[in-house]
Amino acid sequence: MNAAVRATVRVGLYTGAKVYFVHEGYQGLVDGGDNIKLATWESVSMMLQLGGTVIGSARCMDFRAREGRMKAALNLVKLGITNLCVIGGDGSLTGANQFRTEWSTLLVDLVKAGKISDDEAKTSSHLNIVGMVGSIDNDFCGTDMTIGTDSALHRIIEVVDAITTTAQSHQRTFILEVMGRHCGYLALVTALACGADWVFIPEMPPDEGWEGHLCRRLADQRARGCRLNVIIVAEGAMGRDGKPIGSEDIKKLVEKNLGFDTRTTVLGHVQRGGTPSAFDRILGSRMGVEAVMALLEATPETPACVVSLSGNQAVRLPLMECVQVTKDVTTAMAENRWEDAIKLRGKSFENNWNTYKMLAHINPPDTKSNINVAIVNVGAPCAGMNAAVRSAVRIGIIQGHNMLAVHDGFEGLAHGNVRVSGWTGKGGSELGTKSVSHCCTSPPFTSLSKSNQIVFVTCFVNIRSRLSPLLLSPHQAFMGGLELVTAREKYEELCIPMVVIPATVSNNVPGSDFSIGADTALNTITSTCDRIKQSAAGTKRRVFIIETMGGYCGYLATMAGLAAGADAAYIYEDKFGIRDLEMNVEHLVQKMKTDVKRGLILRNEKCNANYTTDFIFALYSEEGKGVFDCRKNILGHMQQGGTPTPFDRNFGTKMGSKAVLWLTEKLKEMYRHGRIFANTPDSACVLGMRKRALTFQPLAELNEQTDFEHRIPKTSWWLKLRPIMKILAKYNISLDTSEHAHMEHVIKKRVSMPAPLIKKHKEEVEEEEE
Repeated sequence: MNAAVRATVRVGLYTGAKVYFVHEGYQGLVDGGDNIKLATWESVSMMLQLGGTVIGSARCMDFRAREGRMKAALNLVKLGITNLCVIGGDGSLTGANQFRTEWSTLLVDLVKAGKISDDEAKTSSHLNIVGMVGSIDNDFCGTDMTIGTDSALHRIIEVVDAITTTAQSHQRTFILEVMGRHCGYLALVTALACGADWVFIPEMPPDEGWEGHLCRRLADQRARGCRLNVIIVAEGAMGRDGKPIGSEDIKKLVEKNLGFDTRTTVLGHVQRGGTPSAFDRILGSRMGVEAVMALLEATPETPACVVSLSGNQAVRLPLMECVQVTKDVTTAMAENRWEDAIKLRGKSFENNWNTYKMLAHINPPDTKSNINVAIVNVGAPCAGMNAAVRSAVRIGIIQGHNMLAVHDGFEGLAHGNVRVSGWTGKGGSELGTKSVSHCCTSPPFTSLSKSNQIVFVTCFVNIRSRLSPLLLSPHQAFMGGLELVTAREKYEELCIPMVVIPATVSNNVPGSDFSIGADTALNTITSTCDRIKQSAAGTKRRVFIIETMGGYCGYLATMAGLAAGADAAYIYEDKFGIRDLEMNVEHLVQKMKTDVKRGLILRNEKCNANYTTDFIFALYSEEGKGVFDCRKNILGHMQQGGTPTPFDRNFGTKMGSKAVLWLTEKLKEMYRHGRIFANTPDSACVLGMRKRALTFQPLAELNEQTDFEHRIPKTSWWLKLRPIMKILAKYNISLDTSEHAHMEHVIKKRVSMPAPLIKKHKEEVEEEEE
């Protein structure tokens, strides 16, 4: 929430508006006085790394009564405030909309009571409202993620990882109860991220007789040699009969029927606390900027809107439509329409549920497909690769395929070593991965000696002719895939379906907005920057220069700059020269005259061949002499290590399963006369996240979008966020508003809703608007 508050304040001040803090939520709005204070640029400094909200929040019974809302209206009118930004859940946002709807009648009553003049009423004749959803449960329909959800998942996964080591040592069953009284998002994503044996969520109670099914599942896992069982329970879980299913109930069941050593852990409010994740900071910052723009563009006819996230896009949705669909979920659950409840939660929730069902219920078919799928990790390792491998292998087994997990990249392909285990919680690549310079793409595959080419092709032939590779790796695998496609003209053995899953900390693979591993690296950088800023704040008048990884791609430096509140981030894609460096130094000199006496500069490792980290450090040290001193840090390969974040585990899991399902369809489609023959462009693709969906794009088509010399895409979505970072650092630059979100409708995003529900929803929305 603090990131959203900070962005709203600073962008508001940037536009020339007066910005006020309202302390203690609606209670502060009703009480007025010192609860409503002018905000300054410095008053939101050092907020990004703090959990909760520094301006406070409180439940308010007074605001639910008209008399309380009249007091709130009086306080706003006296201060000339006609734009209100509300960060909260559906209850808070519903209250805000009611306040806006009543506004004109509240002013009439205040004039009649003599508390405000006619001129004051005229000046404040309309109240604009925009909402941002802050809720760890992710229970608000219309947005893929609410502010706080990702951070809560970080807390949960930290506990799961700690529990897992104990459970494996002692062969225990662990039952973990997480928050989610009405929404099972946290439980569902946790189950996906840790490969849980079972998950209980309110939206989809287990079938009748689930007790026997659960016990059989746990016993089967132990029989396969698994040393632990993990069960995730949402606090609002219930059976088909409406009775609650608690963690203690499940423990008694497992101990009685199986005799397993079983433990329960109820996380409680631990999930709400702690340092916010990089994802939440960036989400909050983007939402805050969008909220200010929505308020400035609002007219009396504009409905109250909520700023939401759809895929990778910021969107604006009518507030009451979102609230109504959220209520529809509750209605569907009360009426036992479980499938409708899942669909109404949104596409993201539905995809998570479907993926979990596929991965958790392993029932290999009696008949094998006689298809081999090889999984190869290429290039540098990154966190999340193992989650993708695990899901790919499981889905392949369910499809009846022979899954071949190849160790040590292309070089290891010839040896046929296969090993598959539960690796979702481990960083790096359990299969091993090697830079393609040892294998086939750099120098290009076609430039290798003929004997090397024959060895490589023989790798495929020896394993079996019906084989399709799934490549997990950085930009090198993309280039390797292109080489394989080109080599199809010479080697018929390479006429097989192929798919590349982007997995790199650099996030530089064309065809995808995100890569597996980038979120983990980003959190590592952000947490390091937090510690460094704390050091700088204690020392005073100190500037830190930090070098990040990324090759020529500036994703990590830019997004870490936004998440950590950096003063500048130097990257290759955004050219800079000595004048820019001078401007940045002058900016820091002026900053040292304020209460914020510290600086943070990020530099992507290959942003400029001449303006090296040492050069920038020397320049800042010289120019800041007498005003501030400098320190430098090169983060290095620590950015590639660590346990994967919930985002990377979940993303990798979905990417791995989707890739194998696509390969299965392609293999069936291209099976002719007892063999596979695939030579069309759409038979070799990159699976990537583009804006709002996971899409398959032919490798050949991405040629035009790629800068091969620097191994980066020619265009990148995140470059549009760089002006936000500069504005939040108090640079006087122009903000391009041409691509800001336009108002959309939730009903269009719910086209899969049952027809009667769509009709009912439309009628309710129309009635609400009237």
